[in-house]
Amino acid sequence: MSEIRDEKLAPSGKRKIDWVRDHMPVLNSIREDFRKTKPFRGMKVALSVHMEAKTAYLALVLKDGGAEVYATGSNPLSTQDDVAAGLASRGVQVFAWHGSTPKEYAHHLAKVLEVGPDIIIDDGGDLVNMIHERFPELLPGVIGGCEETTTGIQRLKAMDADGALQFPMMMVNNAQCKFLFDNRYGTGQSVWNGINRTTNLIVAGKKVVVAGYGWCGKGVAMRAKGLGARVYVTEIDPIKAAEAVMDGFDVLPMKEAAKIGDFFITVTGCRDVITMKHILSMKDGAILCNAGHFNVEIDMEGLTKSAGKRVVRRDNIVGYYLENGRSVNVLAEGRLVNLAAGDGHPAEIMDMSFSIQALCAQYLAQHKGEELPKLNGVPEEIDREVAERKLRFLGVAIDHLTKAQQKYIDSWNV
Repeated sequence: MSEIRDEKLAPSGKRKIDWVRDHMPVLNSIREDFRKTKPFRGMKVALSVHMEAKTAYLALVLKDGGAEVYATGSNPLSTQDDVAAGLASRGVQVFAWHGSTPKEYAHHLAKVLEVGPDIIIDDGGDLVNMIHERFPELLPGVIGGCEETTTGIQRLKAMDADGALQFPMMMVNNAQCKFLFDNRYGTGQSVWNGINRTTNLIVAGKKVVVAGYGWCGKGVAMRAKGLGARVYVTEIDPIKAAEAVMDGFDVLPMKEAAKIGDFFITVTGCRDVITMKHILSMKDGAILCNAGHFNVEIDMEGLTKSAGKRVVRRDNIVGYYLENGRSVNVLAEGRLVNLAAGDGHPAEIMDMSFSIQALCAQYLAQHKGEELPKLNGVPEEIDREVAERKLRFLGVAIDHLTKAQQKYIDSWNV
């Protein structure tokens, strides 16, 4: 039985799911294929992804492919209770509710693993980590899994380096149709959607500090520039820092950026990016938020201990009043601002990402029993198939190589 906040919220959740379905044509076409071929017949799929409408639709696509689907969230604040109820009403076992405690969150992760999944769809690595640590007896039954995020892949690489990873994982985040669009355009738009709807403040003319210039950071910086902000980038990678300079942004260390920023967005996948030393040098009223997977990029523990008082300023905004007489405002408890204070990436973007997820899950099912590497890149044919389907639904045609051109490209003796 599902464990959700309130089954009476299902009508609202179903409307949300139906809305995104109508804007995800690539995934719709894959769903039609799955209905015919049933690639997951007799299999159990466990999902831990942000429990909102696009994720719910992915779960339904896998269900139509013949799977028994068990779903939970990947962040306590990104679960939308009406979507959880709507998904549960459509035959998926759901274990998630908004604002779960750490104990409840772990309990829900355990519930989707206790069924003995054949395939795992993960977002951040919590399911994979838990099944190895708490349910080692279930490992032999796992065909493999798919990981959605940069953070999750970092954890997988660490597990693999230690010899701990026991089944194949598809590195979905590394697919071009994922990071080029989801990480850059999806994160860029959804982060600012979350900030703007939460603060209702102007961005034009403000100084925005973006910590990290990976694909997500590029998107956040690009959108900030488009909104009229003066953008500063902090980085640890000299190549990415040089790229940020070439893209027209100022690059400087966080200790310097902290003194001048109005908005701060961390998007590094690392911890302690903004520490109390940085916070104590910030302007009065500075706004801090995080777009990395875990809430460790801003020192929330240190901030909580150091603040003389905390005041809820608006929904999803807490003001922290410091010993130096200044205050800072933190959005969404330092958790993923685009999901904890918004609806996440646009449906058209997740159409591509979740199509990659669905086809990678099918790839694992098709290769059941084969000896796959522990870490697998997304096959080029899957990447290209998603791109080709996307272009077709956009009404865009492209050129193709002639035989002579193909021979030229393939030849070394030209």
